[in-house]
Amino acid sequence: MISQETIDAIFNAARIEEVVEEFVPLKKRGINMIGLCPFHDEKTPSFTVSPTRNIYKCFGCGKGGNPVNFIMEHEGSSYPEALRHLAAKYQIEIKESGLPADYQEEKNERDSLFLLNEFALDFYVKQLHETDLGKSIGLSYFKDRGLLLKTIEKFRLGFAPSGPGGLTQAAVAKGYNIEFLRKLGLTTEKDRDFFYNRVMFPIHNANGKVVAFAGRQLTTQKRSPKYINSKESDIYQKSKVLYAMNFAKQAIRKEGSCILVEGYTDVLALHQAGIEHVVAASGTALTADQIRLIKRYTNTVRLLYDGDPAGVKAALRGIDLILQQDLNVEIVMLPEGEDPDSYLRSQGTNTFKQYVEENAKDFILFKTDLVLEETGKDPIKKTELIKDIVRSLAHITDPIKRSVYLRQCSGQLDVDEDLLVSETNQAINKINRDQRIDQMRQARSEARNRPLVMDGLTPDEAKSSSKSKPGVDYQERDIARILILHGHKLIVKEPEPVQVASYILAQIQEVIPSFSDALSAKIALLYGQRLANGEETDTSYFIYHTDPDISKLASDFCASPYEYSENWKTMWDIHLQTQPMPEENEVQDSIQALWRFMLKRYQKLSKENMEKIEELREGTNEDELIKHLEVQRMIVTKRNEIAQKLNTVIL
Repeated sequence: MISQETIDAIFNAARIEEVVEEFVPLKKRGINMIGLCPFHDEKTPSFTVSPTRNIYKCFGCGKGGNPVNFIMEHEGSSYPEALRHLAAKYQIEIKESGLPADYQEEKNERDSLFLLNEFALDFYVKQLHETDLGKSIGLSYFKDRGLLLKTIEKFRLGFAPSGPGGLTQAAVAKGYNIEFLRKLGLTTEKDRDFFYNRVMFPIHNANGKVVAFAGRQLTTQKRSPKYINSKESDIYQKSKVLYAMNFAKQAIRKEGSCILVEGYTDVLALHQAGIEHVVAASGTALTADQIRLIKRYTNTVRLLYDGDPAGVKAALRGIDLILQQDLNVEIVMLPEGEDPDSYLRSQGTNTFKQYVEENAKDFILFKTDLVLEETGKDPIKKTELIKDIVRSLAHITDPIKRSVYLRQCSGQLDVDEDLLVSETNQAINKINRDQRIDQMRQARSEARNRPLVMDGLTPDEAKSSSKSKPGVDYQERDIARILILHGHKLIVKEPEPVQVASYILAQIQEVIPSFSDALSAKIALLYGQRLANGEETDTSYFIYHTDPDISKLASDFCASPYEYSENWKTMWDIHLQTQPMPEENEVQDSIQALWRFMLKRYQKLSKENMEKIEELREGTNEDELIKHLEVQRMIVTKRNEIAQKLNTVIL
């Protein structure tokens, strides 16, 4: 495990703006920085980075946290992986405080799945290079495809033997969990190897971790598909992965564009030829998540597909999705009958590069050429293809870029520009309308399916108690906010100042165990323990906490879509007249949060006591009734005192 000393050094060195700018272009706005959120689709920036707080927060999708949280979320990393990523970035030596003895001692299941995939990868690689069957069949296949040994080793290609349980038996013998083998899809429910008698292509995430495998058959069995892929798991969602992105991302940044091809061997051949800004869709149709992955590194995509009708259709399918992400799209169609691998081998690297540069067409030119080539004088076909172009133009979010394309399209197709503009606007309205409908349906679906669950309760238990015990109590959450933001501040009181956290916890310590909001209770108890131990606790302690729920909540409390501009004072000498400056409100905010919490507690006590009084009025126990009436008088008196302090009227 990474030592606490190393973790502290990483958090001290990591600057959120430097970490985020590796992936997201940021612009300065006041004391903060803004950009388009990498975690969801948006046209107007709502993603905010606060260098002073060292946190990020998206006010669109709600994601937020510290530099480690960002790497975990963005790269799909575990906590230790994110720490190692930042340690490498800031050249911090990692000190280990003790390593697990074996696989079974791994605390994190996600890490365990990665470790198991690494074991499988080593197994397949050894089968390829160290067994007679692997060398005679698997290695021969790769070499017949023109792959050099250095390429085979770089991409760690392998071979799955034909036996029913080679990998499964080897993994279980080493102590690996059979259930994890099934989760990864390496082993079937009958405990047989899923991949057998196939050459193996490991699939990595952008961070270089093995998340899945693809296996190509080496026989001519018609019933068996040519390629099969690992099933989806906790570490693999095929719609979010691009093959070879871990090798290509630096070259993509350098070249300023990304070449997208269809097959694994196409990627391997191009990388071997020194054309490394190339990825493939990893056995799936191009998805929005994959395009967003490309967008981290470039704004230009080149679709390089076979020059046959299937290749044309594949190119057309991806265009609209790419345009929706505001990327530039170019299409390169190879000569008919050729794919990138075969054309590269037959023509050589220089001729291939020259062909790509000379034949790369902007998407609008590609589509208009199709119209002119395929429709001839048929007005019906021409109308349909023009409508298809209009639908693509409607997906362009930048109005200036869309206007330029419309003018270009009008000239090439000899169609009135105003007519194209009108049709495009109708298409845009339809897209927006469909999106609103989808959002409404999704919201209704989520509302229907959202479980009424609280920590420690089953769905049925939560449902039965939901009326009396909601998942989040806002007064309790406000106490957590005060503790995180202002707990270390001082309240000036006689005979000496008292810490905000000490003052608040002393008032509420008896009721913390009955909090309905488990996270707020956790923070209050944690703060109390640290006070008892004499440990200093401030906002940064919670922001950098190893518990992601605590860290995210602290970041959410620290982030605000608004900020008080210093220009009011420094440039125009305008000061707040009716309230203190923001930084002077903290103590009063803390006290009022406590009052609001106490007011709700007394209201709850009053309601419960009145219910008891109503029961006693129907009975004969007058002494008990008098006692509860006296308690009610004291509760109401205290409740009204607090309400008066808050200027709140109790009806």
